Amino acid sequence: MSTGFIASRSSHRADPWIHGRPVPEARVRLFCFPYSGAGASVFRAWPGALHPSMEVRPVQLPGREHRLAEPAFRRMGDLVPAVVRALLPYLDRPFAIFGHSLGALVGFEVARRLQAEHGVEPELLFASGHTAPHVNDHETLLHSLPDGELAQKLRELNGTPEAVLQHEELRRLLFPLLRADFEICETYRYEPGEPLRCPILALGGLCDGDVSREALEEWRQHTLGTFEVRMFPGDHFFINSCGPEVVRAVARALTLVRSGHDSEATGAAAEGT
Repeated sequence: MSTGFIASRSSHRADPWIHGRPVPEARVRLFCFPYSGAGASVFRAWPGALHPSMEVRPVQLPGREHRLAEPAFRRMGDLVPAVVRALLPYLDRPFAIFGHSLGALVGFEVARRLQAEHGVEPELLFASGHTAPHVNDHETLLHSLPDGELAQKLRELNGTPEAVLQHEELRRLLFPLLRADFEICETYRYEPGEPLRCPILALGGLCDGDVSREALEEWRQHTLGTFEVRMFPGDHFFINSCGPEVVRAVARALTLVRSGHDSEATGAAAEGT
């Protein structure tokens, strides 16, 4: 559904933002945004699980993994323009965006800015594990909790290994990043604007106590395209516990979108003959 593509760089080597290997034969590029406290490695198994026509490009935000020495962003308004600048050289072919939890919000705002300011849009937005942008339901501000309370909340979310929470040095590394990421979410305020034209597929965990199916349905308001909700066994981190199933759902959705575009192109060509 992209309205145009931006010229590619001559080389993508040593880019701190964009991970993954180029796939020359790929027909669609999938940018992946991780959840709070996580990095690009969350998606390390995805390239091998997808068809060669799909190129996976996880986005590495500052403050984690090999960018640990860089300060993490604390405001969506600062993060999104930086991400967009990083993505622009890679928009030389159809692309899609997947984001989980914090990544879903970031992916949504990136897609909005690309559509509004650069005239390009994703083929599909995967909004995983987060309520719709206009729903502000942060009853507890995690980024300001004392360490002990933050650790307990992380246990409840079931996304951080207990060994990490019990290890003082690892906590000192992880907690500042988590606080910064939580602050992005908890200070985010949706600003009404033009809805996306691309389809949205919202994904959720059946046992996620914070993001219900009803909350995911609210994403419908943010697209003029088709909309669907898919639920998976598991809690908030179902993308880890049900990784293969999630990847299959992503691949199937991308295949259907690309097949639809190919059919449209064939029909247009036939009309022109």
